[in-house]
Amino acid sequence: MIKDKLEQLSSRREEAFSGGGQDRIDKIHEAGRMTARERILYLLDENTFEEFDMFKEHRCTDFNMQEKHFLGDGVVVGHGKISGRTVFVFAYDFTILGGSLSLSVSQKICKVMDMAAKTGSPVIGLNDSGGARVQEGIDSLCGYGDIFLRNTMYSGVVPQISGMFGPCAGGAVYSPAITDFNIMVKKSSYMFITGPKIVKSVTREDVSTEDLGGSTVHNTKSGVAHFAADSDKEALDTIRRLLSFFPSNNREKPPVRECSDPIDRLCPELDTIIPDNPKKPYDVKGVINSIVDNKDFMEVQKRYAPNVVVGFARMNGQPVGIVANQPSHLAGVLDYDASMKAARFVRFCDCFNIPLVTLTDVPGYMPGTRQEYGGIIKHGAKLIYAYAEATVPKINIILRKAYGGAYIVMSSKHLRGDVNYAWPSAEIAVMGPAGAVDIVFGNELKGASEKDKDRIRKEKEDEYTDKFATPYMAASRGYVDDVLDPSKTRIHIIRSLEMLKTKTDSNPYKKHGNIPL
Repeated sequence: MIKDKLEQLSSRREEAFSGGGQDRIDKIHEAGRMTARERILYLLDENTFEEFDMFKEHRCTDFNMQEKHFLGDGVVVGHGKISGRTVFVFAYDFTILGGSLSLSVSQKICKVMDMAAKTGSPVIGLNDSGGARVQEGIDSLCGYGDIFLRNTMYSGVVPQISGMFGPCAGGAVYSPAITDFNIMVKKSSYMFITGPKIVKSVTREDVSTEDLGGSTVHNTKSGVAHFAADSDKEALDTIRRLLSFFPSNNREKPPVRECSDPIDRLCPELDTIIPDNPKKPYDVKGVINSIVDNKDFMEVQKRYAPNVVVGFARMNGQPVGIVANQPSHLAGVLDYDASMKAARFVRFCDCFNIPLVTLTDVPGYMPGTRQEYGGIIKHGAKLIYAYAEATVPKINIILRKAYGGAYIVMSSKHLRGDVNYAWPSAEIAVMGPAGAVDIVFGNELKGASEKDKDRIRKEKEDEYTDKFATPYMAASRGYVDDVLDPSKTRIHIIRSLEMLKTKTDSNPYKKHGNIPL
């Protein structure tokens, strides 16, 4: 009797493992892609996956759906480990009715999301779905709503990561949009509210699937995605690496690794990285790679708003979030895209107790009608808001320019920056010397002859630079804690991180703030 029941169990498991059938699995493989279970098994540590609801089925009987039953329905869910830490995972199974979302699929996903929140574990969603299951009507929409609610309630409680491995349309795009990070696979993953056919019928625009919602679009133009991968495996490797910088939940500290890079290592190359000409660009990633452990920097949103660089690294084994202006792109100016990119990253780090290291070289906010009409005021204010509310350790190094409101926003003392350093090359002022001279000495310049104007301008610019465009005025006021020898920057940051390990800070009691959205 027991033998028969075990055989029945084995047979049903085999049926569930087959998904929508071998023919559909073969098509997935022919396209160079992995199945839902293959993705999960590759992602997780070997032999750690425990699957839930393998035998769950949909209950729809409309449109002959009673004849289309598959064990597990259109998603594989469960828990396992990544680098020995528990995670919960769900992977849409495109071989079953195109991975469309039914009420039962939603119930399976919500179950593991709830368990992740209860146990304080990250949630990873591997998306490969045609969207709502039309045959289920309102039940499918209800299922999306249930998922969206949990994405929102658990935001900032446990890390949520979305991998995009296939189509993602309609309501299906909002869940990944709420999660912390999105990784898209090039040429096989797409995200859009409506597909090209509907776009053409409504707006008359003729656009391809790739140009409407492909990986390149969302990694360069919309900012919806954070990483682009060449294959399923690369995307899964990215998820594993990304998780290595995070704690499992908002009550834990980030995982510290043993550091093989000397704490007291000097960085002599930083003494000459800033050009003598203040208008000449340089690559701030050179600074980042010099100061972090083993030059290991995981950049986030590399191709979106490149005038600001954000990403994760370690210093003495301690995970940190890096925010840096990029002088080699638009002179490092803050525009609305860069402000939103940096603000969201800062808030993620604050959610999960990851210290922030800010490298400042910013001439100001981007001027112009395009920026003003696009909301640079409210979008720029998001970055102010993010730094001001953050209670994690905040260390700032002003490398060169820190002008105007952009000086304030980049983790300044005035926004509760904990340790604020400057290099000798720092220029901290309301604006650059040329603009300041036009305002302060405008009348004197107007009254001068053409012959004398250049001389007076040069004298006044030098006077302004000596007095204000240096780090020493700010240091004399206590707004800068010390002026550093650039080659010793790594040493000072690590010492500051060590000192700030016991930092506590809080915000006034509130339901939540009203960030300028």
